[in-house]
Amino acid sequence: MNQALIDLAVERGRLIERISNQRQLLARELQPLGGALQSADRAMATVRTSTAYVKQHPEIVAVGVAVLIVLKPGRVWRWSKRGYFAWRSLNMLRRQLTDLGVLAPRQRP
Repeated sequence: MNQALIDLAVERGRLIERISNQRQLLARELQPLGGALQSADRAMATVRTSTAYVKQHPEIVAVGVAVLIVLKPGRVWRWSKRGYFAWRSLNMLRRQLTDLGVLAPRQRP
């Protein structure tokens, strides 16, 4: 009977070691996916925060609709593209200045 218990303990040890190796392999294989999942989590948090803000301030939606009605949609689209270009340029400039050491890196909350 003792030999059977010893055999079970040895088999249990082998299984635990095998499980540990499989966990390590799985962690290595899924590591590239971690960054994408973090980005998705940040995007979802931004959507939730924005939704809550709009629910608390519905006048923003009304002003946006009024702007679209008063101004022609083509004009709004054109200015939106210009604003997006300016925003991208500012971010690129900020990133380059940070890489050169002129600006301190931005702290993320």
